[in-house]
Amino acid sequence: MKNLGKMMQQVQQMQERMQLMQEELAQTNVMGTAGGGMVSVTLSGKGEMKGVEIDDSLLKPEEKEILEDLIIAAHNDAKARMEDLVAQKMKEATGGMELPPGMNLPF
Repeated sequence: MKNLGKMMQQVQQMQERMQLMQEELAQTNVMGTAGGGMVSVTLSGKGEMKGVEIDDSLLKPEEKEILEDLIIAAHNDAKARMEDLVAQKMKEATGGMELPPGMNLPF
């Protein structure tokens, strides 16, 4: 029974670390860029778009389609960076212990 008690204590500690990680990530913003930095998108830790910055040189009607593509690319870059950060924080919170398949963060 000592092992079960120790395991339960470790699970509780991991849950506390995960809660802290989720709170930290909720306050984190990640920027993704495209077009050599001409377009940037900022996402929150929950994946919400918080900002878009566009270089003035792209604000030409004939380059509208290029600009739209760059915004999508910058958003995807920011999202990938956030997913990497979440994976890193999850690894830290769980002490490197793998979570069961299908067990995901709530956001």
